[in-house]
Amino acid sequence: MKENTNIAIQGVEGSFHHAVAKSYYGKHLSLMECETFDATVNALRDNSADQAVMAIENSIAGSIIPNYALIDQNDLQIVGEYSLSIHHNLMALPGQSLADLKEVHSHPMALLQCKDFFKDYPHIRLIEAEDTANEARRISEHKISGIAAIASKEAASLYALEVLVPSIQTIKNNVTRFVIIQNKGTLIPQKKINKATIKFILDHQRGSLAAVLNVMSDCQLNLTKIQSLPVIETPGKYAFFVDVTFDEFKFYDKARKLITIMASQFKILGEYAQHSR
Repeated sequence: MKENTNIAIQGVEGSFHHAVAKSYYGKHLSLMECETFDATVNALRDNSADQAVMAIENSIAGSIIPNYALIDQNDLQIVGEYSLSIHHNLMALPGQSLADLKEVHSHPMALLQCKDFFKDYPHIRLIEAEDTANEARRISEHKISGIAAIASKEAASLYALEVLVPSIQTIKNNVTRFVIIQNKGTLIPQKKINKATIKFILDHQRGSLAAVLNVMSDCQLNLTKIQSLPVIETPGKYAFFVDVTFDEFKFYDKARKLITIMASQFKILGEYAQHSR
């Protein structure tokens, strides 16, 4: 990784995307904050950023389906992944209590993962926002009383907020998987590749998906994720996004050659090293 790599993230300093960027890139990092995932992709497309960090699935809420589509439609390449344990913390200006709160602002995913906590506080309205840490920053900068954010402890520290209740997510073992994406370019060394994300579209025939899954099994691939999305142009037809891991690249290489023949469309979204937590 070169010095001062420009990394685009959805969100601001103190966000979970920022935490992943720091862990993945270390000191070789120049952060580019983007308001939306579309803006993050545009930073790659216009070469403002070298790579980007993008959340792709959560162990509680499931796949972030629009991000699969963004990667596919913009012909971006997954070159790495990172899984982060997510702890959602309720924070506000110092000196306030839960009774003082009228609203909590955060990203819809964070609100979803914490909604059970707020059943005991019906006086608090939950308001959707673009980003977790940005809400913490906004409360801090404008000195907004009666409003809280759900964000990381790093955000609380960064923006001088007080954590009223830590780890309010419903399920404590809460993990989000992020992917590292870039424009088509230099691949990582083949000897380091043990995971791939592929997309294929099959003819609408009985047993077509089962046949592909059998090929994966016969070639000793471990299917870790399968997600289907409708093909907009052809109602009733589906594209399958699949993650597979493997011990030897030659097994994967054999499988992808066979699936290319079997599928009406086949595309590699990324070949990379699996992140072990």
